[in-house]
Amino acid sequence: MQIKILGCSGGIGGSRRTTSMLLGDDILIDCGTGVLDLEIQELAKIRHVFLTHTHLDHILSLPLMLDTVQEEAELHPLQLHLTQESDQIVREHLFNWKLWPDFFNLGDAEPVVLESNLHAVGDAIKTVQCELQMLPAQHSVPAVGYLVRSTGGSLAFSGDCCTNDSLWEVLNQQPSLDHLIVECSYTDAEQELSVKAKHYCSSSLAEDLKKLDHEPNIYLTHLKPGAEDEIVAEVQKLVPGRSIKALHNGQQFEL
Repeated sequence: MQIKILGCSGGIGGSRRTTSMLLGDDILIDCGTGVLDLEIQELAKIRHVFLTHTHLDHILSLPLMLDTVQEEAELHPLQLHLTQESDQIVREHLFNWKLWPDFFNLGDAEPVVLESNLHAVGDAIKTVQCELQMLPAQHSVPAVGYLVRSTGGSLAFSGDCCTNDSLWEVLNQQPSLDHLIVECSYTDAEQELSVKAKHYCSSSLAEDLKKLDHEPNIYLTHLKPGAEDEIVAEVQKLVPGRSIKALHNGQQFEL
């Protein structure tokens, strides 16, 4: 199975796109601005969207995508996978007829185009090509990460998070881990802000990486625009025994 990074920046500007990755041709993890680069035919193939959390940079394309593929979704409702807390947020604050139509319920005479599938941390969701397990995360809103397993290997994605033990305990319980995509939003110069925003900065991520028993390929995501190289260099200096790279739009993984 192929995983393609559609967006992985902490913001926009130039070629930067916010968080989303495409699994095969019918599954998205998060739905940030990277999804806007897909063609209509590609959007119409998507059947599942797995959300890590509800911040705009991770869900911004969801309502726009539904508008574009509504006719297809009337035949095959888009399946939204998320926690109960996140489901409540998107219903109350996004699909509310104020910011956007309520695609969960367009009216008694209208077909369903969007369906919620509620999951909790630890749940494993099987699809045709892979299995996704919800991972624990700590952030300023309810959030999770995902562990993707397929016949060709495994990839963990932290989502947005800050220092915590639970994520690393779950990862260490896995028999193997081939790739780790982990957020790091700030340089150490902005450590105080990272604590308030509940994001990793270079030193807090480096400390947590020391908890990891596996030796995966490590890619940093959600890097602050303009500070990408500095963040990667700081983390690499703090964990010299590991290879630290920046994640890039268009990057692909085979599992």
